[in-house]
Amino acid sequence: MHGLHKRLLFHVLTCLVQNALGGKIIDGDKAPENSMLYMVSLQNIRGHVCGGFLISEYFVVSAAHCDHVNPTRVVLGTHNLKAENTMRYIEKKCKPPSYENVGTGNDIMLLKLSSAVQLNERVQLIQLPKTEISMKDGEKCSVAGWGMTETGGAIVDDLRVVDVSVINLEDCKKTWQNLPANVLCAGGYDTKKGFCQGDSGGPLVCNRMAVGIVSFNRNYNCTYPNVPNVYTDISKYLPWINKILEEKNC
Repeated sequence: MHGLHKRLLFHVLTCLVQNALGGKIIDGDKAPENSMLYMVSLQNIRGHVCGGFLISEYFVVSAAHCDHVNPTRVVLGTHNLKAENTMRYIEKKCKPPSYENVGTGNDIMLLKLSSAVQLNERVQLIQLPKTEISMKDGEKCSVAGWGMTETGGAIVDDLRVVDVSVINLEDCKKTWQNLPANVLCAGGYDTKKGFCQGDSGGPLVCNRMAVGIVSFNRNYNCTYPNVPNVYTDISKYLPWINKILEEKNC
């Protein structure tokens, strides 16, 4: 009976977190034009589907579960998705061999671009941690993305950003009860601030460094139940990331 309970709980969690696609920032503000020049929109034939961020001239980081909606190109160099921008096709998608689905973790993906991106006043890189890090409880960070700003609202074209605080991982585990390994928690807990269905693949930025990747929240509720937002902990994947960047392949 215990095994059945665990399987049912895992199934429910998986169904809930798979609703994290789309891209919404709740209780945020329009991002200043000269900020977050590393932000990337992953798109398919219907348009924006996930967020991402540029870490080298050839590679964008996003969430592995974003591959489920088949992004084929990335858009950079703009906060408004209808404005003039830089576009690159996705040449290759690199996911950890252990990735199965968002509920089991390892929710990280590197996208190799069809050609190098020219860095300029509109397109810049964001730093990653250099070693494995431990985030401080209550540390102030930010998350950004494109999309709806309330449950059932309309999609917006302008990049939006919101401040969130890091939540103690043990407290996060107690509220979720069944978290995958190698995650961070921030926002969406006793607050209306955070990400909603989406911004999947976007960065959790602390001290001008990308430390997390938007992975999942709970269902389509943008008024935030008492569970934290969950991010992939980038610092746990640095050897894998650095090997791909060095070889320009996976």
